[in-house]
Amino acid sequence: RQSAYAADITYGTNNEFGFDYLRDNLVYDRAEMVQRPHHFAIVDEVDSILIDEARTPLIISGPTEDRSDLYKILDGVVKELIKDKTTYDLDEKQKQALLTEEGSEKIEQILEEGGHFAEDTTGLYDAANISLVHHINQALRANTLYTRDKDYIIKAGEIVLIDEFTGRMMTGRRLSEGLHQAIEAKEDVKIQPENQTLASVTIQNYFRLYEKLSGMTGTAATEAQEFHDIYKMDVLEVPTNRPIQRIDYDDEVYRTFAEKNQAIAHQIADCHVNGQPILVGTVSIEKSEQLSELLNTYAYEVEKRTLKPEHRAIGDAMRSDDEKTRFAARKQFNALKP
Repeated sequence: RQSAYAADITYGTNNEFGFDYLRDNLVYDRAEMVQRPHHFAIVDEVDSILIDEARTPLIISGPTEDRSDLYKILDGVVKELIKDKTTYDLDEKQKQALLTEEGSEKIEQILEEGGHFAEDTTGLYDAANISLVHHINQALRANTLYTRDKDYIIKAGEIVLIDEFTGRMMTGRRLSEGLHQAIEAKEDVKIQPENQTLASVTIQNYFRLYEKLSGMTGTAATEAQEFHDIYKMDVLEVPTNRPIQRIDYDDEVYRTFAEKNQAIAHQIADCHVNGQPILVGTVSIEKSEQLSELLNTYAYEVEKRTLKPEHRAIGDAMRSDDEKTRFAARKQFNALKP
Protein backbone atom coordinates (compact mmCIF):
# COMPACT_ATOMS: atom_id res chain seq x y z
CA ARG A 1 0.00 0.00 0.00
CA GLN A 2 2.87 2.39 0.65
CA SER A 3 4.08 1.98 -2.95
CA ALA A 4 0.53 2.55 -4.23
CA TYR A 5 0.22 5.81 -2.28
CA ALA A 6 3.73 6.83 -3.35
CA ALA A 7 2.61 6.89 -7.02
CA ASP A 8 1.66 10.13 -8.75
CA ILE A 9 -1.96 9.00 -9.07
CA THR A 10 -3.64 6.47 -6.76
CA TYR A 11 -7.00 4.89 -7.64
CA GLY A 12 -9.27 3.41 -4.98
CA THR A 13 -12.67 3.47 -3.29
CA ASN A 14 -13.67 6.03 -0.68
CA ASN A 15 -13.86 3.27 1.95
CA GLU A 16 -10.33 2.04 1.20
CA PHE A 17 -8.90 5.55 1.50
CA GLY A 18 -10.88 6.26 4.66
CA PHE A 19 -9.88 3.05 6.44
CA ASP A 20 -6.22 3.49 5.45
CA TYR A 21 -6.39 6.95 7.02
CA LEU A 22 -7.83 5.48 10.24
CA ARG A 23 -5.20 2.72 10.36
CA ASP A 24 -2.50 5.36 9.90
CA ASN A 25 -3.81 7.05 13.04
CA LEU A 26 -3.43 3.81 15.03
CA VAL A 27 0.21 2.98 14.16
CA TYR A 28 3.04 3.54 16.66
CA ASP A 29 5.73 4.30 14.08
CA ARG A 30 5.48 6.88 11.27
CA ALA A 31 7.31 4.44 9.00
CA GLU A 32 4.23 2.19 9.14
CA MET A 33 1.93 4.89 7.74
CA VAL A 34 0.84 4.40 4.12
CA GLN A 35 -0.83 7.69 3.13
CA ARG A 36 0.97 10.89 2.19
CA PRO A 37 -0.44 14.40 2.81
CA HIS A 38 -3.85 14.91 1.18
CA HIS A 39 -3.37 17.19 -1.82
CA PHE A 40 -5.88 16.60 -4.63
CA ALA A 41 -8.84 14.20 -4.93
CA ILE A 42 -11.06 13.54 -7.96
CA VAL A 43 -14.25 11.76 -6.86
CA ASP A 44 -16.46 9.78 -9.26
CA GLU A 45 -20.22 10.05 -8.59
CA VAL A 46 -19.29 12.94 -6.34
CA ASP A 47 -22.85 13.70 -5.15
CA SER A 48 -23.34 10.13 -3.94
CA ILE A 49 -20.07 10.16 -1.98
CA LEU A 50 -19.98 13.72 -0.62
CA ILE A 51 -23.72 14.36 -0.13
CA ASP A 52 -25.71 11.10 0.16
CA GLU A 53 -23.08 9.20 2.17
CA ALA A 54 -21.45 12.24 3.75
CA ARG A 55 -22.36 11.40 7.35
CA THR A 56 -21.69 7.67 7.00
CA PRO A 57 -19.04 6.84 9.62
CA LEU A 58 -16.08 4.61 8.85
CA ILE A 59 -15.22 2.75 12.05
CA ILE A 60 -12.34 0.51 13.13
CA SER A 61 -13.30 -1.48 16.19
CA GLY A 62 -11.91 -4.12 18.55
CA PRO A 63 -13.55 -6.83 20.72
CA THR A 64 -14.77 -6.40 24.29
CA GLU A 65 -16.11 -8.85 26.89
CA ASP A 66 -18.90 -11.29 25.93
CA ARG A 67 -22.36 -10.19 27.19
CA SER A 68 -24.61 -12.55 25.19
CA ASP A 69 -26.84 -13.44 28.16
CA LEU A 70 -27.46 -9.77 28.97
CA TYR A 71 -28.57 -9.04 25.39
CA LYS A 72 -31.04 -11.94 25.44
CA ILE A 73 -32.50 -10.91 28.81
CA LEU A 74 -32.95 -7.27 27.80
CA ASP A 75 -34.37 -8.24 24.41
CA GLY A 76 -37.10 -10.24 26.14
CA VAL A 77 -37.84 -7.36 28.51
CA VAL A 78 -38.05 -4.81 25.67
CA LYS A 79 -40.25 -7.03 23.47
CA GLU A 80 -42.74 -7.20 26.32
CA LEU A 81 -42.47 -3.46 26.99
CA ILE A 82 -43.08 -2.25 23.40
CA LYS A 83 -46.50 -3.91 23.28
CA ASP A 84 -47.58 -0.69 24.99
CA LYS A 85 -46.70 2.15 22.59
CA THR A 86 -46.95 4.76 25.37
CA THR A 87 -43.73 3.44 26.90
CA TYR A 88 -41.40 4.79 24.21
CA ASP A 89 -40.92 7.59 21.66
CA LEU A 90 -39.40 7.19 18.19
CA ASP A 91 -37.40 9.55 15.98
CA GLU A 92 -37.30 7.60 12.72
CA LYS A 93 -35.31 10.24 10.85
CA GLN A 94 -32.42 10.10 13.36
CA LYS A 95 -33.04 6.37 14.05
CA GLN A 96 -33.35 7.01 17.77
CA ALA A 97 -35.73 5.49 20.35
CA LEU A 98 -36.18 6.67 23.93
CA LEU A 99 -38.19 5.40 26.88
CA THR A 100 -40.94 7.64 28.19
CA GLU A 101 -41.24 8.23 31.94
CA GLU A 102 -43.87 5.49 32.09
CA GLY A 103 -41.58 3.13 30.13
CA SER A 104 -38.63 3.83 32.44
CA GLU A 105 -40.73 3.04 35.52
CA LYS A 106 -42.01 -0.21 34.03
CA ILE A 107 -38.62 -1.47 32.91
CA GLU A 108 -37.03 -0.45 36.20
CA GLN A 109 -39.60 -2.52 38.05
CA ILE A 110 -39.07 -5.56 35.79
CA LEU A 111 -35.27 -5.43 36.13
CA GLU A 112 -35.41 -4.95 39.90
CA GLU A 113 -37.73 -7.94 40.31
CA GLY A 114 -35.43 -10.01 38.08
CA GLY A 115 -32.38 -9.07 40.16
CA HIS A 116 -30.49 -7.51 37.25
CA PHE A 117 -29.29 -4.38 39.04
CA ALA A 118 -25.71 -4.07 40.25
CA GLU A 119 -25.09 -4.77 43.94
CA ASP A 120 -26.07 -2.08 46.44
CA THR A 121 -28.14 -0.18 43.84
CA THR A 122 -31.88 0.39 43.79
CA GLY A 123 -32.52 2.39 40.63
CA LEU A 124 -31.98 1.97 36.89
CA TYR A 125 -30.19 5.30 36.65
CA ASP A 126 -27.68 4.67 39.44
CA ALA A 127 -24.09 5.08 38.22
CA ALA A 128 -23.36 1.33 38.42
CA ASN A 129 -26.34 0.57 36.14
CA ILE A 130 -25.50 3.02 33.34
CA SER A 131 -24.44 0.18 31.01
CA LEU A 132 -27.89 -1.38 31.53
CA VAL A 133 -29.55 1.87 30.36
CA HIS A 134 -27.33 1.88 27.25
CA HIS A 135 -28.16 -1.72 26.33
CA ILE A 136 -31.89 -1.19 26.95
CA ASN A 137 -31.85 1.74 24.53
CA GLN A 138 -30.05 -0.38 21.91
CA ALA A 139 -32.55 -3.23 22.36
CA LEU A 140 -35.35 -0.69 21.96
CA ARG A 141 -33.82 0.64 18.71
CA ALA A 142 -33.30 -2.89 17.38
CA ASN A 143 -36.93 -3.87 18.01
CA THR A 144 -38.61 -0.67 16.81
CA LEU A 145 -36.42 0.93 14.15
CA TYR A 146 -34.57 -1.88 12.35
CA THR A 147 -36.63 -4.07 10.05
CA ARG A 148 -35.69 -7.48 8.68
CA ASP A 149 -35.35 -7.61 4.85
CA LYS A 150 -35.11 -3.82 4.74
CA ASP A 151 -32.24 -2.78 7.01
CA TYR A 152 -30.71 -6.26 7.24
CA ILE A 153 -31.17 -9.88 6.22
CA ILE A 154 -30.32 -13.16 7.91
CA LYS A 155 -27.81 -15.16 5.88
CA ALA A 156 -26.19 -18.40 7.10
CA GLY A 157 -27.31 -17.62 10.65
CA GLU A 158 -25.76 -14.14 10.68
CA ILE A 159 -27.17 -10.62 10.48
CA VAL A 160 -25.98 -8.98 7.24
CA LEU A 161 -26.62 -5.24 6.87
CA ILE A 162 -28.16 -3.77 3.72
CA ASP A 163 -26.74 -0.56 2.25
CA GLU A 164 -29.61 1.94 2.27
CA PHE A 165 -28.22 3.71 -0.81
CA THR A 166 -27.41 0.74 -3.05
CA GLY A 167 -29.55 -2.07 -1.61
CA ARG A 168 -26.51 -4.35 -1.56
CA MET A 169 -25.39 -6.59 1.26
CA MET A 170 -22.54 -5.20 3.36
CA THR A 171 -20.90 -8.48 4.37
CA GLY A 172 -18.52 -8.06 7.29
CA ARG A 173 -19.90 -4.65 8.32
CA ARG A 174 -21.35 -4.46 11.84
CA LEU A 175 -23.19 -1.79 13.80
CA SER A 176 -21.30 -0.48 16.81
CA GLU A 177 -22.00 0.12 20.50
CA GLY A 178 -23.96 -3.11 21.01
CA LEU A 179 -26.67 -2.36 18.42
CA HIS A 180 -25.65 -5.25 16.15
CA GLN A 181 -25.76 -7.63 19.12
CA ALA A 182 -29.20 -6.29 20.05
CA ILE A 183 -30.45 -7.13 16.54
CA GLU A 184 -28.89 -10.61 16.82
CA ALA A 185 -30.74 -11.15 20.12
CA LYS A 186 -33.96 -9.89 18.53
CA GLU A 187 -33.68 -12.43 15.67
CA ASP A 188 -32.45 -15.22 17.98
CA VAL A 189 -29.23 -15.90 16.06
CA LYS A 190 -25.76 -16.42 17.54
CA ILE A 191 -24.60 -13.25 19.28
CA GLN A 192 -21.10 -12.24 18.25
CA PRO A 193 -18.84 -10.45 20.78
CA GLU A 194 -19.40 -6.72 21.02
CA ASN A 195 -16.83 -4.35 19.54
CA GLN A 196 -15.53 -1.06 20.87
CA THR A 197 -14.68 1.86 18.58
CA LEU A 198 -10.93 2.42 18.19
CA ALA A 199 -11.02 5.01 15.40
CA SER A 200 -13.76 6.71 13.42
CA VAL A 201 -14.19 9.32 10.66
CA THR A 202 -17.09 10.31 8.41
CA ILE A 203 -16.76 10.36 4.62
CA GLN A 204 -17.35 14.12 4.71
CA ASN A 205 -14.61 14.84 7.22
CA TYR A 206 -12.13 12.58 5.42
CA PHE A 207 -12.48 14.29 2.04
CA ARG A 208 -12.32 17.73 3.64
CA LEU A 209 -8.70 16.88 4.52
CA TYR A 210 -7.77 17.41 0.85
CA GLU A 211 -6.40 20.80 -0.17
CA LYS A 212 -8.22 20.55 -3.52
CA LEU A 213 -11.37 18.51 -4.09
CA SER A 214 -13.23 17.89 -7.35
CA GLY A 215 -15.45 15.31 -8.99
CA MET A 216 -17.94 14.44 -11.69
CA THR A 217 -21.52 13.19 -11.73
CA GLY A 218 -24.60 13.48 -13.88
CA THR A 219 -26.78 14.79 -11.06
CA ALA A 220 -24.84 17.52 -9.23
CA ALA A 221 -26.86 20.57 -10.32
CA THR A 222 -29.62 19.95 -7.78
CA GLU A 223 -27.05 19.76 -4.96
CA ALA A 224 -25.10 22.87 -6.03
CA GLN A 225 -25.97 24.86 -2.90
CA GLU A 226 -24.86 22.06 -0.56
CA PHE A 227 -21.58 21.61 -2.42
CA HIS A 228 -20.87 25.32 -2.01
CA ASP A 229 -21.95 25.57 1.64
CA ILE A 230 -20.17 22.43 2.90
CA TYR A 231 -17.16 21.98 0.61
CA LYS A 232 -16.79 25.46 -0.98
CA MET A 233 -17.06 23.74 -4.37
CA ASP A 234 -18.72 25.31 -7.41
CA VAL A 235 -20.83 23.17 -9.77
CA LEU A 236 -20.18 23.56 -13.50
CA GLU A 237 -22.49 21.98 -16.07
CA VAL A 238 -20.62 20.41 -19.01
CA PRO A 239 -22.77 20.35 -22.18
CA THR A 240 -23.26 17.03 -23.95
CA ASN A 241 -21.21 16.27 -27.06
CA ARG A 242 -24.40 15.68 -29.05
CA PRO A 243 -27.98 16.97 -28.61
CA ILE A 244 -29.89 15.04 -25.94
CA GLN A 245 -32.30 12.49 -27.43
CA ARG A 246 -33.91 11.63 -24.10
CA ILE A 247 -37.53 12.69 -23.65
CA ASP A 248 -38.30 13.78 -20.07
CA TYR A 249 -41.95 13.07 -19.27
CA ASP A 250 -43.86 14.52 -16.32
CA ASP A 251 -43.84 12.65 -13.01
CA GLU A 252 -46.72 10.25 -12.38
CA VAL A 253 -48.29 10.04 -8.92
CA TYR A 254 -50.48 7.13 -7.78
CA ARG A 255 -52.89 6.83 -4.86
CA THR A 256 -51.66 3.42 -3.71
CA PHE A 257 -48.58 1.21 -3.95
CA ALA A 258 -50.65 -1.40 -5.78
CA GLU A 259 -51.55 1.06 -8.55
CA LYS A 260 -47.96 2.24 -8.71
CA ASN A 261 -46.64 -1.33 -9.02
CA GLN A 262 -49.17 -2.11 -11.74
CA ALA A 263 -47.96 0.94 -13.67
CA ILE A 264 -44.34 -0.18 -13.22
CA ALA A 265 -45.28 -3.61 -14.58
CA HIS A 266 -46.87 -1.93 -17.62
CA GLN A 267 -43.69 0.10 -18.14
CA ILE A 268 -41.52 -3.02 -17.90
CA ALA A 269 -43.74 -4.77 -20.43
CA ASP A 270 -43.51 -1.75 -22.73
CA CYS A 271 -39.71 -1.82 -22.57
CA HIS A 272 -39.65 -5.60 -23.00
CA VAL A 273 -41.64 -5.45 -26.22
CA ASN A 274 -39.43 -2.59 -27.40
CA GLY A 275 -36.34 -4.75 -26.86
CA GLN A 276 -35.06 -2.30 -24.27
CA PRO A 277 -33.23 -3.50 -21.10
CA ILE A 278 -34.63 -1.99 -17.92
CA LEU A 279 -33.21 -1.70 -14.39
CA VAL A 280 -35.79 -1.44 -11.59
CA GLY A 281 -34.68 -0.09 -8.21
CA THR A 282 -36.67 -0.42 -4.99
CA VAL A 283 -36.12 0.82 -1.44
CA SER A 284 -36.21 -2.61 0.19
CA ILE A 285 -35.91 -6.33 -0.48
CA GLU A 286 -39.56 -6.74 0.52
CA LYS A 287 -40.72 -4.32 -2.21
CA SER A 288 -38.45 -6.04 -4.75
CA GLU A 289 -40.14 -9.34 -3.95
CA GLN A 290 -43.62 -7.78 -4.22
CA LEU A 291 -42.81 -6.41 -7.66
CA SER A 292 -41.22 -9.70 -8.70
CA GLU A 293 -44.39 -11.58 -7.72
CA LEU A 294 -46.49 -9.09 -9.69
CA LEU A 295 -44.36 -9.63 -12.79
CA ASN A 296 -45.09 -13.36 -12.56
CA THR A 297 -48.87 -12.88 -12.58
CA TYR A 298 -51.20 -13.50 -15.49
CA ALA A 299 -51.82 -9.75 -15.80
CA TYR A 300 -48.23 -9.21 -16.79
CA GLU A 301 -48.26 -12.20 -19.14
CA VAL A 302 -51.19 -10.55 -20.94
CA GLU A 303 -48.96 -7.57 -21.56
CA LYS A 304 -46.29 -9.72 -23.15
CA ARG A 305 -48.83 -11.56 -25.31
CA THR A 306 -50.47 -8.37 -26.54
CA LEU A 307 -48.45 -8.39 -29.75
CA LYS A 308 -50.27 -11.08 -31.68
CA PRO A 309 -49.19 -11.70 -35.28
CA GLU A 310 -51.52 -8.98 -36.54
CA HIS A 311 -49.87 -6.49 -34.16
CA ARG A 312 -46.23 -7.23 -34.94
CA ALA A 313 -46.03 -4.13 -37.11
CA ILE A 314 -46.48 -2.09 -33.93
CA GLY A 315 -43.46 -3.83 -32.35
CA ASP A 316 -41.36 -3.12 -35.45
CA ALA A 317 -42.44 0.54 -35.39
CA MET A 318 -41.52 0.85 -31.70
CA ARG A 319 -37.95 -0.12 -32.62
CA SER A 320 -37.79 2.46 -35.41
CA ASP A 321 -34.98 5.03 -35.52
CA ASP A 322 -37.57 7.74 -36.13
CA GLU A 323 -38.80 9.32 -32.91
CA LYS A 324 -42.27 10.23 -34.24
CA THR A 325 -42.81 6.68 -35.52
CA ARG A 326 -41.82 5.24 -32.12
CA PHE A 327 -44.13 7.65 -30.30
CA ALA A 328 -47.12 6.82 -32.53
CA ALA A 329 -46.45 3.08 -32.15
CA ARG A 330 -46.26 3.40 -28.37
CA LYS A 331 -49.69 5.10 -28.35
CA GLN A 332 -51.08 2.22 -30.40
CA PHE A 333 -49.51 -0.30 -28.02
CA ASN A 334 -50.96 1.45 -24.97
CA ALA A 335 -54.40 1.34 -26.57
CA LEU A 336 -54.10 -2.47 -26.69
CA LYS A 337 -53.66 -2.75 -22.91
CA PRO A 338 -56.66 -4.14 -20.97
